[in-house]
Amino acid sequence: MIQQRVYLDNAATTPLDRAVIEAMLPMMEKNFGNPSSIHAHGREVRNAIERARKTVAGLLNTSPAEIFFTSGGTEADNTAIACSIEEYGIKHAVTSSLEHHAVLHTLEHLQKIGKIKLSLVNVDEKGHIDLNHLEELLKTNPNTLVSLMHGNNEIGNLLDMEKVGELCKEYGATFHSDTVQTMGHYKHDLQKLNIDFIVGAGHKFHGPKGAGFLYINADKKIHPFIHGGSQERNMRGGTENVYGIIGLAKALEIAYNDMDAHRKHIESVKSYMIEKLKTSFDDIQFNGDSDNLEKSLYTVLNVSFPPSEEADMFLFNLDINKISASGGSACTSGSNIGSHVLGGIGADPNRPSVRFSFSKYNTIEEIDYVIEKLNQILKVEA
Repeated sequence: MIQQRVYLDNAATTPLDRAVIEAMLPMMEKNFGNPSSIHAHGREVRNAIERARKTVAGLLNTSPAEIFFTSGGTEADNTAIACSIEEYGIKHAVTSSLEHHAVLHTLEHLQKIGKIKLSLVNVDEKGHIDLNHLEELLKTNPNTLVSLMHGNNEIGNLLDMEKVGELCKEYGATFHSDTVQTMGHYKHDLQKLNIDFIVGAGHKFHGPKGAGFLYINADKKIHPFIHGGSQERNMRGGTENVYGIIGLAKALEIAYNDMDAHRKHIESVKSYMIEKLKTSFDDIQFNGDSDNLEKSLYTVLNVSFPPSEEADMFLFNLDINKISASGGSACTSGSNIGSHVLGGIGADPNRPSVRFSFSKYNTIEEIDYVIEKLNQILKVEA
């Protein structure tokens, strides 16, 4: 019997791991020095930040000098995009219509003010990038910035970063990937990827909100996006979010150490929900390739339910039944604007779509409860 709310919105944010809280507490309670101060209190905190940087770099198989801590994925994306365009005189950028707004809105703004020409690479009806079209764009536009996300936050589609990286290398393009949804869930070996920038946000893998990082390939030198201090080796002004950084590094360490076990568990939960939905309801569809474990994030399932006059109340009905989920991307929840991702793949706007996203804390018992409540909701709407 489910006593508490069922949380299936882990693509929006994840609950803090208890071990992460324990790692952060000393930095909140006693290690309060400013890491830029030269006295003992400051040096102690500075050393903790550098140990965290070394941890993150080691997990990603890169150098600590290539890891820069930020306030999250949005700042990291904005820094990579805006600063590389400025630094390298880039006049053309390629992205897709399905990107997170941290990328899409940033590039649209830069186009609006005349910094770049923006091209949108074609996507198929499942939301996969047309690599042939990408190559055509790169052939005809030298010195291009390519910004394509590794895992889509709404429909879960995965990008073949190796192939995109190879194309970017062949045509001399700068490659940035928003890896927020895959960081902590997939291993990123930066010695094997032809990539210039990737990003992470702690709260997507059971770390704290307000802490993220940007990887900048040592071959790419850019100026700061935020000015005002010499922090982060002169790359980001502002006093560091010390306990956020410590928590992020601890959360990523746990994620990497236990990744295989967590993936096996989460995949079993997702697979179970897919089968229960198919056998319990007629006319269930899945947006993108989210029901394909080989081609999508194992943490995301985007479900398209049959048309209904009560479609606008679908998420509300889930909520009052103690189920937290999202309609598309949580970043636009509460807005009357429909999901740009679902619109981009031509999803039927008359069918209510719900993104269920999973973590290591979800259980089969919770899925059974959700199916039971969905049965009641769909019967009421019928």
